Amino acid sequence: MADEGLRPIIVKRIKKTAGGHHGGAWKIAYADFVTAMMAFFLLMWLLGSTTKGDLNGISDYFKTPLKVAMSGGSGSGDSSSVIQAGGRDLTRRDGQIKKGEIPATKKTYDLKAAKEALEREEGLRLKQLKARIEATIEANPLLKKYKNQLLLDLTSEGLRIQIVDEQNRPMFALARAELQPYTRDILHVIGIVLNEVPNRIGLSGHTDSTPYLSDVGYSNWELSTERANASRRELIIGGMAENKILRVVGLASAANLDRKDPFNPINRRISIIVMNKKTEDMVMRDNASQQAPSESESAPAPTAPAAAK
Repeated sequence: MADEGLRPIIVKRIKKTAGGHHGGAWKIAYADFVTAMMAFFLLMWLLGSTTKGDLNGISDYFKTPLKVAMSGGSGSGDSSSVIQAGGRDLTRRDGQIKKGEIPATKKTYDLKAAKEALEREEGLRLKQLKARIEATIEANPLLKKYKNQLLLDLTSEGLRIQIVDEQNRPMFALARAELQPYTRDILHVIGIVLNEVPNRIGLSGHTDSTPYLSDVGYSNWELSTERANASRRELIIGGMAENKILRVVGLASAANLDRKDPFNPINRRISIIVMNKKTEDMVMRDNASQQAPSESESAPAPTAPAAAK
């Protein structure tokens, strides 16, 4: 029993080592691999979506980093985005747009839209002018008295103001280009109103088809032209600027207002056209003699000059 008490006690220590079939070291290696692959694909995506200008800028930066950092340039932070083209224009694939820079394509104007906008603006201005003249006629006792002889309408050439004859109230002396006193008063008032708009003015004189008897070859063509010029002078006397007149023509009876009755007194008239831009450009390009009836009354000119009073 004594020997048993002296027996040595042996302690076995088992040393545990990591790894083996069920160790966790492989997980760390796999995580590193996945991270590297993610970084690789991210790099590929960035290279594929970055513009050529950015790539050149990055290349320049690594070649001369100090120069690019000091002077700026493509790839040094101009763009606000790294997707197609960067900047604000996502449709561009080459080059880069600086912040605040407007692409050249954006600086070009849509001429058709601008022209349509101008025509709408002009149409509105002519409608307002028509309404104002009508209001002036109603407010002015003199003009209101001759209201039936003042015809206003909008045509393809602009606002047309026509002063027509009545059976017992002609605008001119018989077979002459001398204006009656009330016709002068009408033209003076109209001249003041027309001077307040920027549009150019065209004047045309018209007669009816009554033959004009003359031994010297004087006809309704000459008479209508002289009446148009007499009206032009009165408009200027009334206050309209002379440089607003762009066209003065005499059309005799080539464009009767009443085509069913060529002898109707209303065919004897003065027509004032407040031109729109399209008509003004046409008149500036073409000679008035190349266009016979040109105020939206395109009736063919007679082969022989008609005559009227």
